[in-house]
Amino acid sequence: MKPFVLLPKPRPGDTAAILSPSAGLPGLFPWAHDLGLRRLREEFGLVPREYPTTRQMGSSFQDRARDLHDAFADPDIKVVLTSIGGEDQIGLIKYLDPEVFTAYPKPFFGYSDHTHLHNFLWGLGIPSFYGSSTMVQLGMPGKMLPVTVRSMKHALFSDIEIEVEVSAEFTDVELDWSNPKNLGLTRPMEPNDGLVWDGDSDAEGTLWGGCLEALLGLFAVGRDVPPDEDMDGVVLFLETAEDLPPPFLVGYFLTALGERGWLDRISAILVGRPKAWAFDQQLDSGARAAYRIAQREAVIRAVRTYNRKIPLVMNMDFGHTDPQIIIPYGGHARICASSRRVFLAGPRDDHGDGFGKLNSAGR
Repeated sequence: MKPFVLLPKPRPGDTAAILSPSAGLPGLFPWAHDLGLRRLREEFGLVPREYPTTRQMGSSFQDRARDLHDAFADPDIKVVLTSIGGEDQIGLIKYLDPEVFTAYPKPFFGYSDHTHLHNFLWGLGIPSFYGSSTMVQLGMPGKMLPVTVRSMKHALFSDIEIEVEVSAEFTDVELDWSNPKNLGLTRPMEPNDGLVWDGDSDAEGTLWGGCLEALLGLFAVGRDVPPDEDMDGVVLFLETAEDLPPPFLVGYFLTALGERGWLDRISAILVGRPKAWAFDQQLDSGARAAYRIAQREAVIRAVRTYNRKIPLVMNMDFGHTDPQIIIPYGGHARICASSRRVFLAGPRDDHGDGFGKLNSAGR
């Protein structure tokens, strides 16, 4: 099992770095970002500290890398949170100094394009947290969703194993940030189908994965792809973004992993509920349901071509739909197919027999 450092947890009253390593959208829609910062203070008790590029669209990779280095190296910063995703972080990683992160490891939260940063930290043996942004989850119009709040509090303040909560309803329909009045509205919700299972084997392992579109770029570059042996026993987690990629592409990506031999190495696959609505693809409820089903079928076909046994758990509440649970990247997943339950935890200790212990930097 790949070793990971055990990170100290922040406490209420601690300072949280707020960064934009991808798009600087807080500069265009400050009201959504500011709502997220207020809730970070009021709901979670953390004190946000922004950096020079947090509200800058089009900032250079070098400047974004500088902000990351400064946030991780600052002893007053106890956790690093992101404002929003984007689509160009693949070009950022080469500007990062690994020694800064290994010298000052701390919790990092983000999703979507931040898959590249999560994978970078994974390669250094530093766990992180896949999920949360100031502008979407923290800045949710109306109010934060309770499942999101509970998952984020657990990820921030605890490493103990917890059963994955399954939402009763969800949304992937958004409101336009360009109108500040929309922050007072509520996004439309619809009933959730619950977890969708294929396979009856129990499994467990270390979590690796992220946004499929970002992983496609990762593999195309080839520079930071984990070595094959690091996939032994891994629980792969995947989700797709607002591009609404065709189900064929999702299945073809998994087919490629099968040809690479990874589907023989991993122990299970978790799949987030696919986002099926975007401003340029405003599908109705029937079309959205059909899209979700087509993606599930593509996943099952591709995986079962190479591995008939590993459990697949789909329609989970992580990724680009809401509510959103946080996935401990480099943490541990336990899949109980017999009882249809999934458990998540932070990295195990050095002996693999416990959860939640801090390293020497812990308090």
